[in-house]
Amino acid sequence: MIRLILNSEHLEGVLTEVLERSRHRLFIATANVKDVHIPTGRRRARSILEVLAELSGRGVEVRLLHSGVPSGPLIERLKQSVPDNLIMRRCPRVHVKAVIADGRMMYLGSANLTGAGLGAKSPRRRNFEAGIWTDELTLIDPVTDMLDEIWSGGYCDDCGRKDHCPEPLEEPAL
Repeated sequence: MIRLILNSEHLEGVLTEVLERSRHRLFIATANVKDVHIPTGRRRARSILEVLAELSGRGVEVRLLHSGVPSGPLIERLKQSVPDNLIMRRCPRVHVKAVIADGRMMYLGSANLTGAGLGAKSPRRRNFEAGIWTDELTLIDPVTDMLDEIWSGGYCDDCGRKDHCPEPLEEPAL
């Protein structure tokens, strides 16, 4: 299955579904990361960290690989509480946007983990985004392998951007 995802479908279809269906490991790669709020359907929204904490409570390992410094509100929330199974790493060369659940479902496209990227903002303030949602292992496996290689530092020695990354795979110091 390969399904085209456009604009607000990122949040309503993909992110909500992948967060509900993850059982073991959720790998998120994004250039920018903010304290995006996920609608609950009752005219209320929850911080992405609340949702990730819930996943953590179910034993799901969450890896968040990003390039930019997290937004101020997200850093403040992280200072209050970091979900047990959430590990964040920062690499300035990451520009890929992917969400992979349990190695069997993947979003791959243009949307960052931000309200504007995922369609959580009002229609006049959100970005135009496109991507695919798939369960095709021939697409998922190579992306997972690349992200695992970045995550483990496999590209650090030959990176060429060490002046922008004083510590390989910088993890946030809170």
